[in-house]
Amino acid sequence: MSSPKIVLVAITKHGANQVAQLANKLPDADVLVSEKFRELLQTCKKPAQFYSGPFREQIANLFNNYDQLVFFVSLGAVVRLVAPYLKSKDEDPGIIVVDDAAQFVIPVLSGHVGGANACAEMLAGLLDATPVLTTASDVGKTIPVDILGRELGWQVEAPKINITRVSAHVVNEEPIAFIQEAGSKNWWTRSTPLPKNIHLFDRFTDVDLGQFKAVLWVTNQGISDSLWQQLNESLVVYRVPE
Repeated sequence: MSSPKIVLVAITKHGANQVAQLANKLPDADVLVSEKFRELLQTCKKPAQFYSGPFREQIANLFNNYDQLVFFVSLGAVVRLVAPYLKSKDEDPGIIVVDDAAQFVIPVLSGHVGGANACAEMLAGLLDATPVLTTASDVGKTIPVDILGRELGWQVEAPKINITRVSAHVVNEEPIAFIQEAGSKNWWTRSTPLPKNIHLFDRFTDVDLGQFKAVLWVTNQGISDSLWQQLNESLVVYRVPE
C-alpha cells in the first residue's frame, strides 16, 4: 500500500510557524501557506507552495490531489470550507485539524476509511500533541469493522447496511463471532487486549449462530445466497490475498 499524500495547510502566522516546524519532521508532506507568511517557511527543507487571494479557492485542488488534508485552521472554518466538496466517506480525503498551538490533532472526516484517524495519531506523535479521536471503535479499542485487516491486504465483502449494523453490535459490546479460516493471525494491532465480546473460531461450523449478534468471517470460500439471507444483516466477510 502506497504512502498517503499529505498536505499541511496554514492561513495564520501561528499556523505557518507550526507548519514550518512540522514539515521538517514530515519531509514527504507538501506545504501550502498564505503568501504573506512566505518568510516563515524559509527553514523548510522542502519548498513550500504559497497562495494569494481567498483561501476557499484552494479547496478543490486540495481535494483532487491529496489523501490527507491537515489544516492549521479553526475547526469551524474548516467545516464550512470543505462542506461544498464532500461526497462520501469512501471518496473524501481525510480531513484533520490542528489548533494554532499544536496541542490537539482532530480527525474531522474520513477517520477510518480515509485514514484520518491513523494520520492524526502519527501527527500527534510528531507534535507531542493529543489526538482527539471520536470514532466509537477507536475510543472503545475494539474492531474497526470497515477497515479490519486493510494493512494485510484484506478486502471487506458485505453490503453497506451489514457493515453499519455489525459495527454497531461491535461497539455496543454485543457477542460477536470472529471466524478465521484464512490469512495472517496478526490482525489485532491495538496495544489493548481483544475485547471480551469478540469470540474466536477456526471454522464456521463451530459457531452456534443463535449465540451471537453478528459474524465476522475471514475466508476465501464461496458463500451461498441462502447463507447471506439466513444471516440477514449480521454478516461481514473478509477476503484474503491468495
